[in-house]
This record gives sequence, C-alpha cells and structure tokens, in this order.
Amino acid sequence: MPEGHTLHRLARDLGRDLVGHTLAVSSPQGRFAEAEGLSGTELVHVSARGKHLFLRFSGAVVHVHLGLFGRFRRHKGPPPEGPASTVRLRLSTGELTWDLRGPTACALVDREAEEALLARIGADPLVEGDDPEPAFRAMRRSSRAIGALLLDQSLVSGIGNVYRAELLFLVGVHPETPGRDVSLEALRRLWQLAVELLAVGVAKNRIVTRTPPKGVRATRRETLYVYKRRVCTRCESSIEKPTVGGRPAYVCPVCQPKPEA
Repeated sequence: MPEGHTLHRLARDLGRDLVGHTLAVSSPQGRFAEAEGLSGTELVHVSARGKHLFLRFSGAVVHVHLGLFGRFRRHKGPPPEGPASTVRLRLSTGELTWDLRGPTACALVDREAEEALLARIGADPLVEGDDPEPAFRAMRRSSRAIGALLLDQSLVSGIGNVYRAELLFLVGVHPETPGRDVSLEALRRLWQLAVELLAVGVAKNRIVTRTPPKGVRATRRETLYVYKRRVCTRCESSIEKPTVGGRPAYVCPVCQPKPEA
C-alpha cells in the first residue's frame, strides 16, 4: 500500500496540473456515477492527509483512498483512446489527463463526512503544525507493540511498513517493544525523522532513508537500512523478520535489542 509520501506527492502533482482548471470529469468504468456532475466545474484544491487524498471542486469534495491496488496515471493530451473499463475517475484539461484505477475508495463526501474522516486520521508528519503529542500519550499508555501502534493510522498517519522498519531502526527501538516502554524522547526523535524522511520521499518520489557508500549504485535496497535486507547495514548482523501488527517487521537484533519478557 502506498505510504504517506506517495499521497502528498500526488497532491502536489495533481494540484500543479489541474488546480484552477475547469475539468472534463468522467468515470469510464461507471463505478463513480457522480463524476458526471463534476464535469465543467473547477478544481480548487488538492490535499493529502495520511494515506487519504481530497480533491476539492467548486461545490464538492472527492475522497480517494488508493488501498493496495489504486494508482493515478498521467497522460499528455486529451483522454487516451482505447479501452478504459478500469478507469474509475478521469480528470482532463484537454491538454493533459489523469486517470485513477483500482482505488479502495473514490466518493463524493459532504462537509460532515469529510470532517468525520479527518477526525479519524492521526497526526501526519507531512502536515505542518500537526501535533503528535496526543499520539505519544496514547502510545505510552499502551501495552501494544510500538510496531503495531505506528501502523495505526488513527494515531500517526502516513507511516507504512517500509517507513516503520526504517524509523524504528534509526531510533534503536525493537518493533515488539510495548508502547508504554518507549521513552518520550525516542518517540519525539522518531517523529522528527519521519518529518524529514517523508519529505525526502515526496521530493524523490520514492522512499530513501540511507545514502549508499561511494561507488555503490543507489538501488532501492541500497537506499534502505533494514527493510527487506538480509544483514544490517551497520553491524552486519542477520536481519530478523517477526510479524508485528499483522505485517512482517525487519529488525536488527543488535542495533534494536529485543525487550525483556
């Protein structure tokens, strides 16, 4: 599933191309019937919050959640010819077109529904001014593993399995550590790293947490510390892969000591 940097990058790119334009809006797939009512209206703003995207038209808001399989694709020129039966939402200026396929959610939301959605989304490291302290308090009262808490989008939003692995490694915390045993200092350090590294993800349009050694090609594997690696990039210990929060976690047993039972 795309992590928060992907949604914020999409918001930036969609906004750059489409905001201020009166759009031709359609749903070739037919599963977003409300699209027809948006056609001929102006896109006013695009924003992201966690793993959610909000497209604000003059008079309406579309909520998108990409889920596991959703993706946007950009085409130059008018809508492409040929089969479009998988396109849930098509946005076109006539000079360029964005197609959305396979989202978990794509729906019009009124103000009440939008506010309810936003209230369920935790603090986002990429939203300036978002306050993570309530999430920290909740985490430090919890017996749940910190690795599970970081995936709880109602606490902190936008962090998925890759960022979880990398952030916990960088602060030296094992993902199975109960939230109540993680220091406030470590949580604040993790948040600051999330702010910095997700911003790098937006800029580079991919997750990068590590600069490879000189002469080593910057492949995806080489730009990560522990995620899907066999050995630790610092101490060369074998990476372990416990299941935490229903997802495989990647952890160095030396750099991230396991909590005592």
